[in-house]
Amino acid sequence: MGIAARIAAAQLSGLSRSRRQIVAGPLVGLLHDEDVWFLSSMLAADPGTPFDPDEVSWALDTIRQAFAAEGRWVHAELVEEANPGLAEALTEYGMIVRARPPLLAVEPAGLVVPSLPEGVTASFVGSEDDHAASTAVAADAYETDDVTTTFQPDPANGGAVLIRDHGAPVATASWTAVADGVTEVAGVGTVHSHRRRGLGALATAYATRVAFETAGADLAWLTPGDEGADRIYRRLGYEPKATAVHLGDPGGHLEDLV
Repeated sequence: MGIAARIAAAQLSGLSRSRRQIVAGPLVGLLHDEDVWFLSSMLAADPGTPFDPDEVSWALDTIRQAFAAEGRWVHAELVEEANPGLAEALTEYGMIVRARPPLLAVEPAGLVVPSLPEGVTASFVGSEDDHAASTAVAADAYETDDVTTTFQPDPANGGAVLIRDHGAPVATASWTAVADGVTEVAGVGTVHSHRRRGLGALATAYATRVAFETAGADLAWLTPGDEGADRIYRRLGYEPKATAVHLGDPGGHLEDLV
């Protein structure tokens, strides 16, 4: 299995642990019980396997109906090289491609972890209090109240690191539940008062290292939100391995798909 299909398969396996599945031909809808828009999504059902274009229309209709019944908005996260042509097939039935960011990945031997500046610490979020602090940092960083992560004491089920500057929580990054040795590093955020100091890079690097050393991952991936983030992640050892495709139905949160 190529790296693109491996990442897509692991993403599906990991998300399926906490979501209800609606499998329809080449697509699978993943419904989360919480009504937060980004928690429910649609993925390819068979990464690495060619799909039948004639099944796309009814499959998408099936998932749209299931999502509409629970007031969810349909958006998709695909890995282009794992299912070539699937994104374009979805656009034929009304979905809109919002972004095609590079999918960057790193293995343990390639990870570069910067030294911590004086007064700055990095620690695994290992308690409810740490989790609350990490959530507060993310809420400030993203200017949203839709931060709904659950504290996971076992890092194999996902987790986060918290960066503190002289004791004050200032940055965070998380990784998803490890599936087949693969995890996604996400939720990188720095409070507004401490931006442009390299703290988000530190959070990313240390989150990746903890995922490798304690959660059992041997491959980590992420998608940069912009060119600046892309350059930062590549300095940490992340390299482009595939292309992510983010699509959504008209309306909803199209502007938030990056």
